[in-house]
Amino acid sequence: MSKVINLNKMRKSRDRTARKQQADENAVLHGRTKAEKARDQAQAEKELRHLDGHKTEE
Repeated sequence: MSKVINLNKMRKSRDRTARKQQADENAVLHGRTKAEKARDQAQAEKELRHLDGHKTEE
């Protein structure tokens, strides 16, 4: 005879691992520290100021 399993526990376990995997993928794609975000924003502002300084009047 085969072993009896609880289908609800198996389904919940499968769903739990799928959610954990999706969360890990999202953390890799979107997870950045506050310092990294601030550094990127400061860099973008610096580049914008640099470009604005080189504009010619028409």
